[in-house]
Amino acid sequence: MAQITEIAPDIYRISTFIPEVNLQFNQFLVRDEQPLLFHTGMKGLFPVVRDAVATLLAPATLRWIGFSHFEADECGALTEWQTLAPEATAVCSLVAKLVSVDDVVARRPAQPLADGEQLCTGKYRFRFLQTPHVPHCWEASLLFEETHGTLFCSDLLHQNGDVEPSTGADVVGRFEQTLVEYQQGPFANYLPYTPDTEPTLKRLGALKPKTLATMHGSTFVGDGERALADLARVLKEVLAGR
Repeated sequence: MAQITEIAPDIYRISTFIPEVNLQFNQFLVRDEQPLLFHTGMKGLFPVVRDAVATLLAPATLRWIGFSHFEADECGALTEWQTLAPEATAVCSLVAKLVSVDDVVARRPAQPLADGEQLCTGKYRFRFLQTPHVPHCWEASLLFEETHGTLFCSDLLHQNGDVEPSTGADVVGRFEQTLVEYQQGPFANYLPYTPDTEPTLKRLGALKPKTLATMHGSTFVGDGERALADLARVLKEVLAGR
């Protein structure tokens, strides 16, 4: 059963903990005139996430489905969602649309957004941010809700464990512990470090987000600019060795 928490006005974190991998999988529902779901979850989680969404609004009314990149936990259940919600359209980067999404998981063509383009869902406005290889994958992108300052940041600030829904505590420290653990096993280097990593994180920090809605672990509420700067430091130290 999923845990539902309002992490910002009209933004709900839907979280399922899978003990076999010691990891939470989070989706974010924006309740507005044109409802938006960020992350679909994997196909196997679809019934759980659907039932959670149904406690907040009629799932068939979903209008937009966003995600960062082509991966099972990001968009694996897109087909199921678009079957249930006849007006639901995926929004993603042009690269994601052309390389994977339209061919593999979309029932209807995805709507590609350009870097900096805005998407309005009613009273809320989202800015689309193209972020190649941040967190990972060529087609990666993020969404920033401009009214209250929520950044949907995908795998950035990934934390293992069944942690609290939101916190103002040090999530970067938790992230560093997870990253160091991953570097010692089969999931090593799942986050790349490139010449664009630090500039991209600085660009995200310049938005001064107040809420960082991560795919895995607690949502961070507080000084998002500082947290992203600390994240950049940890990535450089752990992955680039400097």
